[in-house]
Amino acid sequence: MINRKILVTGGAGFIGSAVVRHIINNTNDTVINIDKLTYAGNLDSVAAVQNNPRYHFEQVDICDAEKINAIFKQYQPTHIMHLAAESHVDRSIDGPGVFIQTNIMGTYTLLEATRSYLSSVTDGIKSNFRFHHISTDEVYGDLHGTTDLFVEDTPYSPSSPYSASKASSDHLVRAWGRTFGLPVLITNCSNNYGPYHFPEKLIPLVILNALSGKSLPIYGKGEQIRDWLYVEDHAQALYTVLIQAAVGKTYNIGGHNEKKNIDVVKAVCSLLEQLKPVANNPHTQHIAAYTDLITYVQDRPGHDARYAIDASKIQKELGWQPEETFETGLRKTVQWYLDNEDWWQRVKAGTYHQQRLGLGE
Repeated sequence: MINRKILVTGGAGFIGSAVVRHIINNTNDTVINIDKLTYAGNLDSVAAVQNNPRYHFEQVDICDAEKINAIFKQYQPTHIMHLAAESHVDRSIDGPGVFIQTNIMGTYTLLEATRSYLSSVTDGIKSNFRFHHISTDEVYGDLHGTTDLFVEDTPYSPSSPYSASKASSDHLVRAWGRTFGLPVLITNCSNNYGPYHFPEKLIPLVILNALSGKSLPIYGKGEQIRDWLYVEDHAQALYTVLIQAAVGKTYNIGGHNEKKNIDVVKAVCSLLEQLKPVANNPHTQHIAAYTDLITYVQDRPGHDARYAIDASKIQKELGWQPEETFETGLRKTVQWYLDNEDWWQRVKAGTYHQQRLGLGE
């Protein structure tokens, strides 16, 4: 049996914590979770596995080369899953600098640490090693006015500081693969949703604002289209790529769920009406239905109109496809937030108070 030691960067974040939980709960692999614990990193999200002897946590900034090199030396990983990133488009508009630093310089630091580490290990470790870089469909830009889908060789055309920083990191990873022979993999995913999602993102923001009787801010007319992927399906896909994909491969990972933002919001409202009706919620006595809270606000600068992923390559080559439909995944998500108020109340007690971000001021 292969004794994998998987270094997961950003493993206290939304997708990263799902990956950590998936590996610990479904395999015999060891996980070394390194996370800087910025506002979006939350160790509560991995609390269920934190006492497992195969789980280790180190609070480290991926830009800190000295500490990253020490982690490699101490744990001697056999695989890397690189998820650590600043990831919110609105925040990248308000403050691009940290996105450039973390997403580009942090990835560079990891690549160089990996290159140094692989020069000192046995051929057996080197031949099985993988550097899996987890990216986004936003690097491809906008599908406005077409019925096309993003495929793995769609030209890059990022629109925001966030997507530009992720496109840059993708290019670095490919360059280190080609020039230095690093065994790299890249995946680009569509919009994730599910449990443990930080409430600045659309679905958790709508759930928590609605439960509190607050307005549900919709950019423009809510016509933007996104392809939605349940986070636990994504975690399974990422692990599948890590252990099955050939070196140098790129895969798009999507949920086959194109939805307008306004329809997503209305679907959340409908589920809340079933699971916690406004009449039974002390915070919503002033409205007749959760949809009464919908408010249309000024659109975000440079807002992409449509993303849509063609995930046929990963299904054809690796046999992965999502288990959840949007309807089943969304119901699980809303129910999770209703059942886990302790988690999100602790998140809300921090610096983020469900305010509007990304005004570009």
